[in-house]
Amino acid sequence: MSLLVVQLPARLRLHPSMPVGVTVPTPNNTAVYGYVYSSNGILVDQGQCVAALLPKATSTVAVLAETDLSWHRITCPKAPASRLRAALAGTLEEQLMDEPESVHFALEPGARAGEPAWVAVTDRSWLAEQIEHLERSDCIVDRVSPPMWPGEIPRGHFGQDYDSPSDAVLLTWAHSEGVASWPLKGGLSRALLPDRLPANSLFSANPAMAAAAERWLGQPVHIVSAAERLLKIAESRWNLRQFDMAPRHRTAAWLRDVSREFRSPAWRATRQGLIGLVLINLIGLNAWAWMLKEQVSAQRQKIVTLLQQAHPQVRAILDPAVQMRRENETLRAMAGKNGDTDLETLLTIAASAWPEQSSVQALRYDGQQLQLDAPTLAPAQVDHLRNTLRAAGWQVESAASGQVTLRHGSGAAR
Repeated sequence: MSLLVVQLPARLRLHPSMPVGVTVPTPNNTAVYGYVYSSNGILVDQGQCVAALLPKATSTVAVLAETDLSWHRITCPKAPASRLRAALAGTLEEQLMDEPESVHFALEPGARAGEPAWVAVTDRSWLAEQIEHLERSDCIVDRVSPPMWPGEIPRGHFGQDYDSPSDAVLLTWAHSEGVASWPLKGGLSRALLPDRLPANSLFSANPAMAAAAERWLGQPVHIVSAAERLLKIAESRWNLRQFDMAPRHRTAAWLRDVSREFRSPAWRATRQGLIGLVLINLIGLNAWAWMLKEQVSAQRQKIVTLLQQAHPQVRAILDPAVQMRRENETLRAMAGKNGDTDLETLLTIAASAWPEQSSVQALRYDGQQLQLDAPTLAPAQVDHLRNTLRAAGWQVESAASGQVTLRHGSGAAR
């Protein structure tokens, strides 16, 4: 299984020193993304490139910058899934600096209604633009993860401050009370940390920021590369793609990934085998269809031969089965024998099973079936009549008005 972790660039913020009318740019084809690519947990590739050149992977995780999230502790609202976002907006309305419609909410994994839970908040339109730009470049984002999140073990990470010069350091401090980020400049920055750091505190830093971080903190820090940190972040259970940003293309993405994997060189032998199997089946089906066609032609020729032998006067043969039946009926009529649809035959069959002491007020014959009006005939007697004649190949139907219809079982076919 392959994994692609993409570092989203920090959202550009407007400053009072910027000229009037400057707006935050949207992602374009020149936007560069840092990425890490791994296969079965092993680092394969890392670097920076535009979205169209990102490697294709089985799963893709996008990671936000530390400064693009705010964290809020609330009691999870008791609301159905369709109204949960609106309930979160109502709960956090007084804590937000922006309008609730302009921000995106994400609940922590395993949040339960009526219990305390953390909510991550970020700019809605900016995140949607980032995801849309990646997916337009055929990089389907399965999950969006925060770089750090509240937890029982206090953690601090020293990274680059994207809003300041390249050598500026940004500290992100995550603990059970929330997550905060601030630059290491000025005398106030050290005061934002607890006077006594918890004994289980863990501090890490990018290689370029490690020396400055250790001088500022006064103790060693664990040095982690950008690639190691992104892979570690991808193990988180957090997923910010919730509510209206939840992925709706999982089936299509899965099919795309399977198709891409199937076209890889590792599956060349399998592809060739499947193509050969399909060709063999097509040849076999065509041969079977030809055999069935020959069998049908042979059976039809037998019927034609039988018709010519039995009725040599028939010259033009169009439908041998129908013509055979018609000629047989003609011979029967000429011999004076009753057929299955003759009135005499129908009356004889009806009389053979008609219930005693049941009268018939009227009868009608249309050349194919016999209708008897017997309003005094009980339903049980009709069932007895039907069951008795069914074994001999006759059909009996009854109506609520007391009308009984008798026809031969093969009458419909003729």
